[in-house]
Amino acid sequence: MESTITLLDRFLQGEFVNPATLLGALFYGLVFLVLAGLAARALRLAVTNVLKRDERHILDRTVVSFLTQLAQIGIFLVALIFYAHLIPSLHHLGTALLAGAGIVSVVIGLAAQNTLGNVIAGISLLLYRPFVVGDRVQVSAPTGLEVGVVESLTLGYTVLKTYDNRRVVVPNSAMASQVTINLPLGK
Repeated sequence: MESTITLLDRFLQGEFVNPATLLGALFYGLVFLVLAGLAARALRLAVTNVLKRDERHILDRTVVSFLTQLAQIGIFLVALIFYAHLIPSLHHLGTALLAGAGIVSVVIGLAAQNTLGNVIAGISLLLYRPFVVGDRVQVSAPTGLEVGVVESLTLGYTVLKTYDNRRVVVPNSAMASQVTINLPLGK
């Protein structure tokens, strides 16, 4: 009974809502975790509903799934940064997280220029749709001109299936920077 009165006294004195106290920091940590979890779940449910309504399969489920997971990670990272800025003893950690995120993004950007170039080109191809899955296209490859049907278009690569059942995997940066001829479907 005494512990209940002590908790009630602490609550009435504002220890639970004061981020400078241990109870307040734990309370806000729980609040941020629950809010981030709810936001991530709401995003996942919204995307699931959009995919259910996509009867013509316009959206690439692989891309949507990847971007949804990336957004969910982003939600939890933003919640962590806000939490670190709210708690006085973690304020410097929050500033360091923001600075570290900037430095890490530059290092990753430099280390993965080709990969990021393919991803950006893939997004461009998905947005502008110069060709879609099922189109017959002609592209330049190291082996010469290749003709094939677009089998898949991911963020990094476009896969063509040739008539002799070979699969030609072309980086999206090459697909976006070269002249691609969209041919009629007949031979």
